[in-house]
Amino acid sequence: MHYTLSPLGDNAIMIHFGQDINEGDFEKVMKAVKALDRVSEDWLIEIVPSYTSIAVFYDPVIVHKQQEESKLPYELVCMRLEEILSVESSAEGKNERLIEIPVCYGGELGPDLSYVAEYNQLSEEEVIELHSSGEYLVYMLGFAPGFPYIGGMNKKIAAPRKETPRLSIPARSVGIAGEQTGIYPIETPGGWQLIGRTPKELFLPDENPPALLQAGDRISFKPISYEEYLSLGGEEA
Repeated sequence: MHYTLSPLGDNAIMIHFGQDINEGDFEKVMKAVKALDRVSEDWLIEIVPSYTSIAVFYDPVIVHKQQEESKLPYELVCMRLEEILSVESSAEGKNERLIEIPVCYGGELGPDLSYVAEYNQLSEEEVIELHSSGEYLVYMLGFAPGFPYIGGMNKKIAAPRKETPRLSIPARSVGIAGEQTGIYPIETPGGWQLIGRTPKELFLPDENPPALLQAGDRISFKPISYEEYLSLGGEEA
């Protein structure tokens, strides 16, 4: 497995697997996450996967106390990571859930659907058809608690971010930014083009884990009517 290591501050290391966003490099990321999940290291604080890299957070004090060698904690953790990643591992067993996300498109729940359609010279129905076709891959969580960065969207419905972000976006809004799509788990400012809203809760702080979606999950979007949206617990627009 080819990768490079670099420091991220004084208590984290980045493991880089590539530069471009693609499922091949992301599979390497998930294999490495699985290898790191299998070990039990007192110094290991957190593993944060992303599109093409992993941030490994560690406790430099514990590393220093456990080693007699006159090396820096960063060097010692790098050595241990190289040992862990040298063991061939399979991506089998990682989170490969397929989760269906119901979405009520357009109207007040998706105020930018018409813009996305006009920008791409499509009808609103064609945007909905393209957005709800096929499976997507959750590459990472970030920006806000449980916010999934989702890849695999059809380029025909790509649209730029808003020039002026909204100060408040309702929770569970589904948006598009460039060639990505995502879902706002909580109310927050944001600049993505909003095309719909799901009644499904993505951030459940009392659950473990609190985020419905995890890196490596596959999802699909299912169009639903406004009545179905309300019956599934969605709030009135």
